[in-house]
Amino acid sequence: MAVASPDRVALYLQDKHPIRDGMRYARLAEQCGFEAVWQAESRLVREATVPMAAFAAVTERIKIGSGVVNNWTRNVGLLAATFSTLDDLAPGRILLGIGAWWDPLAAKVGIHRHRPVQAMRETVEVTRHLLGMERVTFHGEFVQVDDIEIDIVHGDRSPKHVPIYIAATTGMKMMELAGEIGDGVLLNYLVGPEYNREALEHLAVGAEHAGRSLDDVDRPQLVVCSLDDDRSLALDRARELVTQYLGQQPHIGKASGVDESLLEEIGRLLTWPATQEQIEKAMELVPDDVVQLVTASGTPDECRAKVQEYVDAGCTCPVLYPLGDDVPAMIEAFAAVRV
Repeated sequence: MAVASPDRVALYLQDKHPIRDGMRYARLAEQCGFEAVWQAESRLVREATVPMAAFAAVTERIKIGSGVVNNWTRNVGLLAATFSTLDDLAPGRILLGIGAWWDPLAAKVGIHRHRPVQAMRETVEVTRHLLGMERVTFHGEFVQVDDIEIDIVHGDRSPKHVPIYIAATTGMKMMELAGEIGDGVLLNYLVGPEYNREALEHLAVGAEHAGRSLDDVDRPQLVVCSLDDDRSLALDRARELVTQYLGQQPHIGKASGVDESLLEEIGRLLTWPATQEQIEKAMELVPDDVVQLVTASGTPDECRAKVQEYVDAGCTCPVLYPLGDDVPAMIEAFAAVRV
């Protein structure tokens, strides 16, 4: 029996596909009832806001989110101005997803990440005030601004409605912060559904600090989706991405219970940046059960069933990252009961 699609679903695009193809996929996702398209920005490969603008320009209703920009490389004034500009292009459709970035990438470009929770708190607070068209003075540990505002002279000065989603990844203190101050949390990919249960416990703690409940915090989640009628091909396609993350961001694998000896063995073969040869050699170490633990991979029904596991574990909107070349097939597989 076919497995139904979730009530809410979104699309995630990284750097696998040309931006103009992404524009076509965004239009198709809109036509198929998807609620949002999120654009990645992580490795030094594709900045998020340029493709976000491209997707916004060719759609009318679908929301457009950053999945995610970081809070270290754009000063808070530029961050707010950028998302105010995107809102000018697509009023009421822009989502600001923001995360704390990761090492060794941050260190390699001269960023010293420390006290990430406090840094995120200050960034979100000031950005929200600026998007509210307020004049802001703020002297924190990480954010220092004096009498600044989004300086619109000739346009509409009404507040910008840009929800802020904190990407809490695997840090439970950041998860609590998201529950306390975020409009939502963008839950990570390459984690098993069971990881969500711990995450939601900490989100609820943060929400309680702010006098609200878990239901007040939206919880979209990135989900790698390698869909193909050829099940073996789908698994092998996902294995490459899984291998890279286990080697370069092993904390994500640890959060899902991946054996630490496997993580150490992969880490000896590759880090960041990695050559294709290193990736292929490390892929030989990653078994099918690990791939299936942290991704939705296989036939269309298998993918839908796995995605439903994330929803059952507390995700409010799966954000599907298509690994196959036939992105329309994945979109349509999750739109079958929605059109």
